Amino acid sequence: MTLQWTAVAFFLYAEIAVNLILCIPFISAKRWRSVFNLRIWNWLSPYWNKCFFTMIMVLIVLFLDALREVQKYSGPQPMQDAKVNPTVYDHIHMKLFRSQRNLYISGFSLFLWLIMRRVVTLLNQVAVTLETTAGLQAQMDNAVKASKQHQEDNLTLKQALLDEEKSMFAKNQQLKLEVEKLTNQVKAAEDAVHKSHAEVEAMKRQAKGLAHEYDRLLTEHHKLQNLQSAEDKKDQ
Repeated sequence: MTLQWTAVAFFLYAEIAVNLILCIPFISAKRWRSVFNLRIWNWLSPYWNKCFFTMIMVLIVLFLDALREVQKYSGPQPMQDAKVNPTVYDHIHMKLFRSQRNLYISGFSLFLWLIMRRVVTLLNQVAVTLETTAGLQAQMDNAVKASKQHQEDNLTLKQALLDEEKSMFAKNQQLKLEVEKLTNQVKAAEDAVHKSHAEVEAMKRQAKGLAHEYDRLLTEHHKLQNLQSAEDKKDQ
């Protein structure tokens, strides 16, 4: 294996290892996002796209070269030469095996390189989605708590209003009873006043009658005194 294909093989093994590590189930997407947000990745991010597309171009060139080698050694002309000379047959099959091996190495390297980029992108998207979901869940929990608090406040306010209405109703009933009591007392007082006025009027009439009787008696008394005086004068 030449140096370039040895490097591609090691690159393929590294890709397999990295993809296996990225697919470990107990490492969450949030943790991978924290790893991807390290300063070293921020420093390498300007060169990442260039490196990514450069590796794609290199792997495509190597894949096409390996494909050309496979077609070259699997064509009719090499097979005819292999049938004529047995030594050439072994050499051609060895070249065909190497070209097929290189084709598989370059093809899987290209495939896993694209898969690794896609996996990293999906992990970042999942982490962002989880963070957004967590934020929305926190907002929803706060909204639910606020709604429950509002409901409790409304219930407390309704209970307070009901208690206030009951208290006002009791006070109104008490005031009505007091008003009725005062009305009865006022009516009784008015009746007593009317009765007093009637008694006063009766006493006034009685006093006037007594005054008239007194004046009559006084007049008669004067008349009797005058008659008595006249009789006394006659006797003398």
